[in-house]
Amino acid sequence: MIAVIDYGMGNLGSVANALKRLGAETRITQDAADLKTAEKIVLPGVGAFRDAVDSLGKLKLTEALKEALASGKIYLGICLGLEVLFDKSEEGGGCSGLGVIKGSVLRFGSAGFKVPHIGWNNVRFRKRECPLFKGIPDNAHFYFVHSYYVKPADGSIEAASTEYGGDFTSMVWKDNIYATQFHPEKSQRIGLKLLENFVRL
Repeated sequence: MIAVIDYGMGNLGSVANALKRLGAETRITQDAADLKTAEKIVLPGVGAFRDAVDSLGKLKLTEALKEALASGKIYLGICLGLEVLFDKSEEGGGCSGLGVIKGSVLRFGSAGFKVPHIGWNNVRFRKRECPLFKGIPDNAHFYFVHSYYVKPADGSIEAASTEYGGDFTSMVWKDNIYATQFHPEKSQRIGLKLLENFVRL
């Protein structure tokens, strides 16, 4: 079973439907107990960083999620589901994240580039061996919607990068943790392939 965390924000329906189309048993949940019994966990997200972190705390999902990740449970974070893993974000004047990954979430500079970054963009593989990239060509196009990007303290966990007013990390991979800045559920055939690879892990 794949637990799709419902913390009151995010593209739950489209993510869960995409996983179901791929044959995965999914459960949209706000119950910490489901994170213990699930084989995999997905945290989709759009919206504000602080609101997401606060919501996870109010639902008593923060510690359950951290424990699941520490136990080696396979995780896929999407957009905000990537950002909240980090220590802190510049959003809203500064906010602490879950601290699962060392590093910061920074706002794009606006010199000559529109913020938010919305639309299709190339994703360049930095770790071709990442199992989620199986059957996907390097520099494939994925769909983005975000104003902030992550900067890991450890560059070795950067699985992919994208150019938008400079090079930024568009995917991380650390052991059992996979997380994308782009939205695979909105990225048509290529995005479904990435989700299929996740289901098959």
